Amino acid sequence: MTEIAESATAELELGAPWRNSFHTLGPAFFTELRSTPLPEPYGISVNALLARELGLDAEALASPAGVLALTGNALIPGSQPLASVYSGHQFGVWAGQLGDGRAILLGEIDTPAGPRELQLKGSGKTPYSRMGDGRAVLRSSIREYLGSEALWGLGIPTTRALAVTGSDAPIRREEVETAAVVTRVAPSFIRFGHFEHFAARDQHAELRQLADYVIGRFYPDCLATGKFSGNPYAAFLEQVSERTAAMVAQWQAVGFCHGVMNTDNMSILGLTIDYGPFQFLDAFVPGHICNHSDEQGRYAYNKQPNVAYWNLFCLGQALLPLIGDQEMALAALESYKAVFPRELESRMRAKLGLADARDGDRALIEDILKLLAQDGVDYTIFWRRLSHAVADGPGEATRDLFLDRPAFDAWLARYIPRVEESGRGDAGQRMLRINPKYVLRNHLGELAIRQAKLGDYSGVEGLLALLQAPFDEHPAHEDKAGFPPDWASHIEISCSS
Repeated sequence: MTEIAESATAELELGAPWRNSFHTLGPAFFTELRSTPLPEPYGISVNALLARELGLDAEALASPAGVLALTGNALIPGSQPLASVYSGHQFGVWAGQLGDGRAILLGEIDTPAGPRELQLKGSGKTPYSRMGDGRAVLRSSIREYLGSEALWGLGIPTTRALAVTGSDAPIRREEVETAAVVTRVAPSFIRFGHFEHFAARDQHAELRQLADYVIGRFYPDCLATGKFSGNPYAAFLEQVSERTAAMVAQWQAVGFCHGVMNTDNMSILGLTIDYGPFQFLDAFVPGHICNHSDEQGRYAYNKQPNVAYWNLFCLGQALLPLIGDQEMALAALESYKAVFPRELESRMRAKLGLADARDGDRALIEDILKLLAQDGVDYTIFWRRLSHAVADGPGEATRDLFLDRPAFDAWLARYIPRVEESGRGDAGQRMLRINPKYVLRNHLGELAIRQAKLGDYSGVEGLLALLQAPFDEHPAHEDKAGFPPDWASHIEISCSS
């Protein structure tokens, strides 16, 4: 096997200047290090759509030089690789120091979409790997690659993935698998846990430095606001709470389960981050637990909104030395309780095609969710069929989803007059633009992974294209919009997924 020396420099030039602003924070925040090369890396997929948005050449990324660079076998000129340190609560328990155990931040490039950080996940051990090997496997890398793009296609704030590369190097998880590296992209990968780390150690100077950095780059309005007596750190906590509330409302509306909402997996920008044991609901089961490792059900679908608030409370505690007033910090957190229900109701109303708010809408929403749960109706298929029924006419296909058809008929008798107030034809078209036909169901990802393990990446490429346009009909791919097969319910995803 041929290995590339760690000192190698990639021939790949991204053509965009590197900023590396996180690097300016200093050594208290990270460790500089290079990725550990993988033997004989090969390309699996490049996200050409994202590459274009970033002003990058997809063909260059897929070239041999690109594969070496995106695997971490060769250094891209201008990048300054590092692993950042953070701490956090995992499954509700303080876990102490964590950090980038298998991810290395290359730096930050200027793009037409704005500055973006590039990070290699699965690129080898770091000082924060603890007992881990610093690697990612093909299975989990494909899931993240497709999952992050699935949420982006649905309009949900998320990190994204630019490419996946692989190597036949053996990696042991529940079984021996092969290695892969995902190139992740985001404005920033800073988490709640970064703030918890310095607060827990009483390193208040570093805590302030980090907060000032994030506020200056991403929340500059907090410096000018007169709210909270001009306290920028309280205003910052409020804005993070509001962004997080909006993101979780979008998760709930589309039936997305994150699976491992530890504080170190919560983005300070309100982005969906760290795709491990995630899942889109098949049957609507509010208490569904997608993470096989979550034995207590802490991160069940219906608990996600409360967990998000709990995590924000931990962030508030970390920021308290800067805010300086407990009541002010609690007031900043209150915004979550106002924004989340408002955002969720607005999104559910939109799923029903209702253009404005009226008395009785909340009851319509709550009652249809109760019926979906009672009969275990497929969540995505219900909303898509209802959209077509409103847009195109008779809805027998929607009615057929229910065991208790009289109950659904009674609900429908209340709903149809209400949606007609919004203009039924227009309402149906709006619904088709918000209720997706395609989501990344577990079995679809599993089939693509099985193909990829045999060296066939066409399933990955095909799913990527569908998930980037999930509201379109794609008539040649009807099979991917149908009910999951029986075996799908036996797929187990855990924290190693």
